Amino acid sequence: MSTQSDHGHELIPRPEHTPDALRAALAVVAPGRLEEMQAKKDEAFAKAVEWQSLSPVQSWVLIWARDIEIARRPDLSARHSRAKSLLEDEDPAVAQEALRELSSVLDEAMKAVRK
Repeated sequence: MSTQSDHGHELIPRPEHTPDALRAALAVVAPGRLEEMQAKKDEAFAKAVEWQSLSPVQSWVLIWARDIEIARRPDLSARHSRAKSLLEDEDPAVAQEALRELSSVLDEAMKAVRK
């Protein structure tokens, strides 16, 4: 579990890496994405059965843990939103910097959830 001193203000504590905990966290920080989460979960479980591997389920958990990490931390959320809004800027240098920033945000969030 991270602390507020790690990243400043956090909307909710970092959830455990279980489907129920991730769903409960998403319901607080981004309830509009619950349907998307369920659809992606169904796809991951179907692939897991087809492939006879837990890899799709493990990937689903990490992707949603990362996305929730961004949503629960206003600092990351603001950086993420700003970078996404600039990805299609007319100035290629601005768009390229936005892509670098978006990548940096995603990397930071993934590192945080893999601790």
